[in-house]
Amino acid sequence: MRIWLDGALRNADSAQVSVFDHGLTVGDGVFETVKAERGTAFALTRHVDRLTRSARGLGLADPDPDEVRRACAAVLEANPLPLARMRITYTGGVSPLGSDRGDAGPTLVVALAEEVRRPDTTAVITVPWVRNERSAVAGLKTTSYAENVVALAAAHRAAAHRAGASEALFANTVGRLCEGTGSNVFVVLDGELHTPPLASGCLAGITRALVVEWAGAKETDLPFEALEQAEEIFLTSSLRDVQAVHRVDGRGTAHAVPGPVTAEAMRTFEARAGADIDP
Repeated sequence: MRIWLDGALRNADSAQVSVFDHGLTVGDGVFETVKAERGTAFALTRHVDRLTRSARGLGLADPDPDEVRRACAAVLEANPLPLARMRITYTGGVSPLGSDRGDAGPTLVVALAEEVRRPDTTAVITVPWVRNERSAVAGLKTTSYAENVVALAAAHRAAAHRAGASEALFANTVGRLCEGTGSNVFVVLDGELHTPPLASGCLAGITRALVVEWAGAKETDLPFEALEQAEEIFLTSSLRDVQAVHRVDGRGTAHAVPGPVTAEAMRTFEARAGADIDP
């Protein structure tokens, strides 16, 4: 595997980041996960734009979008795969131990890993921890991912008892539906498609935005209990696309999965994404 690190392709075993990199010591970094099929990245412009917004939210210098694109192209060319997860990581770079940044400049890494197509449906759990919609990093895709790791580990433990759980869903601090550890959530109520607004603290997901646009979903402030009331539920993310949820905390959904609204959203997303690789 060949990886881009600070201006050049390197072999995976020699692509080394300093132990003093701020992304490692204090999680001072941002990232994007991009789906790549047959050497082509999907929605790359949106991902590069969001990488920049996240960097600005942390007070990092803007990444050079041309360099990011060159790095992605080089990694994709060097590692031909039918379906892959491409990870773009941009950190505060080598810095003193502690929260203050150094002046060495940022670190840019682009790496690739082979993926398999996700199942059409999955189970999820809810967790007692919450998203802080008033956090300084609310809505930013940062490398400070520990709370997601903990919550997803709970989903995996639950999967041993409820086969197939692959995601954990959060409320925010005021008990409103927010998001998953690495996905956005949509619910169908009275036949209408809804997703939490960005004010809930959720990430402005790339796939979320496309589904809102293409499927006509409404951004709605929803109670966490909407998961119990929903006729259909689905998740969106760069690697999931649109994935139906057939069970929440051991409870099945009202409709056969995928339900009619979810199935239409899946068809629409597949058709629109297939027609435009960089929407």
